Amino acid sequence: MAQLFFKYGAMNSGKSIEILKVAHNYEEQNKPVLIFTSGIDNRDEVGYVSSRIGFRRKAIPIFDETNIYETVKSYTQRKYCILVDESQFLKKHHVLQLAQIVDELGLPVMSFGLKNDFRNEFFEGSKYLMLYADKVEEMKTICWFCERKATMNLRVDNQGKPVYSGEQIQIGGNDSYYPVCRKCHQDPPL
Repeated sequence: MAQLFFKYGAMNSGKSIEILKVAHNYEEQNKPVLIFTSGIDNRDEVGYVSSRIGFRRKAIPIFDETNIYETVKSYTQRKYCILVDESQFLKKHHVLQLAQIVDELGLPVMSFGLKNDFRNEFFEGSKYLMLYADKVEEMKTICWFCERKATMNLRVDNQGKPVYSGEQIQIGGNDSYYPVCRKCHQDPPL
């Protein structure tokens, strides 16, 4: 039975590499998948899932006007799984489309993303995935500064100083964000 999965974790928890691994495992068995990613994530190039360890793969970019359900439905070749990276950037209507893919097309959907932003607030996509997903799983990593589990993302400016206010979305990697525990988020040893 198909289900909607939301796998979340702090920065550097291996979300993108997990998508690439899942795609490889399906395709090794001749079971094609579709991979989607946010159209606003341009760290590598729009329309690519890229891991920090150097693997990358072309994906279908999702923009506000993208209808993921119709895109999946339009493929004539059977797909066995739908994979979505950077799902925190989805809008509510995208999450409902993912649920529709599961419920009407009978395809499993695995979405991966951050749960919370640098202010420790939900992203829109994450909020609705937490509400609509059949299964929610945490991908764990360790705090950048100590040995605790990282549950938050610390944004830093170009001088390495913590930032606690501003626009929710700022695309960046290790130059802009650190995975941190709650204690180090409030009092980072910078």
